[in-house]
Amino acid sequence: MAGLAMLGPFSINTYLPSFGEMAHVFAVDVAAIQQTVAIYFAAFAFMSLWHGSLSDALGRRRVVLVGLAIYAFASLACVFATRVEELWVLRAFQGFSAGAGIVIGRAVVRDLHDGPQAQRMMSHVVMMFGLAPAISPLIGGWLQAAFGWRSVFLFLCLLASGLFVAVLLRLNETLPISRRQPLRVKSLACGYLAVFGNLRFMAWSLSYASMFGASFIYVLSAPVFLMLHLGLKETDFLWLFGPATAGMVLGSALSGKMTQRWSRGATIWRAFMIMSGAVVLNIAVCLVEPVGIGWYVVYILIFNMGMSLAIPTVTLRGLDCAPDRRGMASSVQLFVQTGFNAIIASVLAPALWGSLISLAYGAAGLLLCATIGVVVASRISPAD
Repeated sequence: MAGLAMLGPFSINTYLPSFGEMAHVFAVDVAAIQQTVAIYFAAFAFMSLWHGSLSDALGRRRVVLVGLAIYAFASLACVFATRVEELWVLRAFQGFSAGAGIVIGRAVVRDLHDGPQAQRMMSHVVMMFGLAPAISPLIGGWLQAAFGWRSVFLFLCLLASGLFVAVLLRLNETLPISRRQPLRVKSLACGYLAVFGNLRFMAWSLSYASMFGASFIYVLSAPVFLMLHLGLKETDFLWLFGPATAGMVLGSALSGKMTQRWSRGATIWRAFMIMSGAVVLNIAVCLVEPVGIGWYVVYILIFNMGMSLAIPTVTLRGLDCAPDRRGMASSVQLFVQTGFNAIIASVLAPALWGSLISLAYGAAGLLLCATIGVVVASRISPAD
């Protein structure tokens, strides 16, 4: 499950160090290569709505295997691409298929376990998922330096193939036939209306998206944040991704360890207190403007620790709002998050990265929205 969740970040970050060579090989500017990221995100967001529904009807295991097979073939075809237009199409196929693992993986965890055990397993998945953004650019950089850009897509093909074998050998079907939902237009339409119309579920989903956005806005603003404001070089991105990864790992480990000691409500309360402390410290640092990069990136470390402590509980409480359609609910969760990330990437990040304090205020505003979402979700009764 953790490996499946990591496939998405690897698809985005691993080939970033190869942009320069790819632009030269295809005789285009870097903006044309950048479009491969946008196309991937668009395809990922669209298809994330359907992976869960397909798994609700056909079974979890079958849909994951098909998704991994399509991803592996698309990655292999990227190795032999001769025009950037070919790469655009193949990246779309990667986006269509990459989300199957993370969407269905969440549903599998909830199929298998309840209560603390589900939270513990989700914490392990989040911990491994948090490593992907830090590991993938390093692997991509090593492959680019040693073998060139085509080796990166060959690596992605091998990664998907390895996950295919692992799922084939180790993942049993977790959704019995008696609990499957029919794959009919009317049934799907009613299901999506029910999930999108579930106010409690949408409050949890929007809270998750806003909370994640308070950290992700710095990732999207990384070139400006690190190089323009903090005066670092292109090789110093570890100052951002290193603390982000460390915070994710620490928070996930804490979440897994405290599942038996803390209730879900207590876990969320503590997590949001940690994140609130981080944004207050971040604003104070930006106002005082001390010398030294460590003052600025400490926000990423502390905030991501609180966020990864909250993610398992927030995710599971959302899925519990749609017990008969967990696959579809997981799809909608990811769709809401990916759609919100697209808004941050296209609107919020460019509007706020002009100064350190505007980024800090933006992150604080997103956390406030997440807090309101949690309060609203907690007060809506399941019947409503």
